[in-house]
Amino acid sequence: MNILYIEDDAMNRRVVRDMLDVAGATMTEADLAIEGLRRIDDESFDLVLLDLRMPGMDGFETIARIRARTDAKRTLPVIIVTADTAVDLTERCIAAGADEVLFKPVAMDALFDAIGRILARSGGADLLF
Repeated sequence: MNILYIEDDAMNRRVVRDMLDVAGATMTEADLAIEGLRRIDDESFDLVLLDLRMPGMDGFETIARIRARTDAKRTLPVIIVTADTAVDLTERCIAAGADEVLFKPVAMDALFDAIGRILARSGGADLLF
C-alpha cells in the first residue's frame, strides 16, 4: 500500500511513518498541500492522509481540488488527520469529501482501523489493516 501524507509538521509525519512501517506500507511525504497535489498528479497512491490546518492551503481546499479532478484520482480515499476539536468537524470533513477523520495525537489502532474501513469498502485488504 502506497500512502501520501500531506502534513506540515515533520514530527507528525515521522510518527505516522513509523506506524505504517509496522504494516509494511510505503509512505510518501509532502509538507504543503500544493506539493501533495503535485505528487498526486505525478504518482500513484492508494490513499491520502491529510492535515486539516496547513499554511497556504488548508485540508478543505485540498480535498475540493482532489474531488474536482476529472480522472480516476478524484475518488482517491482521503483521511483527515487533525488536532482541531470543533464539535461538528467530523461532519464537515465528511461533507467536504473526506472518507475518514482521525484526531491527533494519532493512535496506531485508530489509524489502522480507518485504513481497514477504507480497504473493506473498496474490496481490498492485503496488509495488517
